[in-house]
Amino acid sequence: MTTTLTIKHEVKDLALAPMGKQRIEWAGREMPVLRQIRERFATEKPLAGIRLAACCHVTTETANLAIALQAAGADAVLIASNPLSTQDDVAACLVADYGIPVFAIKGEDNATYHRHVEMALDHRPNIIIDDGSDVTTSLVLHRAHQLPDIIGTTEETTTGLVRLHAMFRDGKLSFPAIAVNDAETKHFFDNRYGTGQSTLDGIFRATNILVAGKVIVVSGYGWCGKGVAQRARGMGANVIVTEVNPVSALEAVMDGFRVLPMAAAAQEGDIFVTVTGNKHIIREEHFAVMKDGAIVCNAGHFDLEIDLVALDRLSASKNTVRAFTQEYRLHNGKSLIVLGEGRLINLAAAEGHPASVMDMSFANQALACEYLVKNKGQLQPGVVPIPKDIDQEIARLKLQAMGIAIDALTTDQVQYLNSWTEGT
Repeated sequence: MTTTLTIKHEVKDLALAPMGKQRIEWAGREMPVLRQIRERFATEKPLAGIRLAACCHVTTETANLAIALQAAGADAVLIASNPLSTQDDVAACLVADYGIPVFAIKGEDNATYHRHVEMALDHRPNIIIDDGSDVTTSLVLHRAHQLPDIIGTTEETTTGLVRLHAMFRDGKLSFPAIAVNDAETKHFFDNRYGTGQSTLDGIFRATNILVAGKVIVVSGYGWCGKGVAQRARGMGANVIVTEVNPVSALEAVMDGFRVLPMAAAAQEGDIFVTVTGNKHIIREEHFAVMKDGAIVCNAGHFDLEIDLVALDRLSASKNTVRAFTQEYRLHNGKSLIVLGEGRLINLAAAEGHPASVMDMSFANQALACEYLVKNKGQLQPGVVPIPKDIDQEIARLKLQAMGIAIDALTTDQVQYLNSWTEGT
């Protein structure tokens, strides 16, 4: 489909659209579950008449989600969820070839980013697909008059869910928010395998360094941290994990990793990766004891995980030495390297998660939107888990697409699992 380009948009250059189309179609080859959902959506139109605002990383995978939502009949707009995650050719293609309004430019400043959030809300959405809950937070804080329009939201990040739970505790979340991030077909795969691979990919593209033999410090041992730590070890790195959760720290130890407080790990690390969803994980006292030439990056959602304000204060100069690679020269003569301005390194310097894992994550997003519409007015306000049957169906479709068959319970086995009288 080719639009007349009268559609409202803010993208870098529409001339990039042909390249974007090729890349979107390439990613689509690895997204068979979302493709099957899109084909059904095109027939059933479950989102017809629904205004939808999506705040996501504007990548080839997200484009396939946007196309599926359009096939479902949604009147959708798309903005970036991170100033450095947009792929400009993809944004151009969605506007030029699919007629989807996109407001996203790689490297946009904070003022432009927040203006785009307001533009998403100007669409008066019934459903918000959020990535970090910036749009939802802005709605609740500044657009209370639009709350009656909202059927619900979906959220696919740990950071966003932390904000939504806090919002609910404060009595501010007056609509259902589907916890897409908690779906097993999301966090088991996207967080572990997607973040694990794409984070290292971003580090490689930004630095071209060899990780074998290096000491890599992974801050946070949730599903994302597990993925980064496991992939780094697989490439020959010596991995140290830092944690605040005793259960997660114990798990890291039992998985064979060294666990240290950051104050101690800071003195040993060659490369630091934060994946906690919290702020100021690496702070002034840590910068002060790091090795000369240590590399610091973030794979959590916001750039607050690294205290760059403190690093600026400690530094005599700052110089861009490679794309997405800045060298801070400290007053004590040492240098520290920050990748991707402290933002998501896998999206700032690379292409984000592989399409095959985003296939499941975005299948969850698409089906969560359908679920919200089907159950309009029946769901309670607050953070709502994604239904188990949706999770299971996505896994089933993924296995089917991979040509993998599994067993089914016999009638006798089902009876046994539902009985309390049968045993030894």
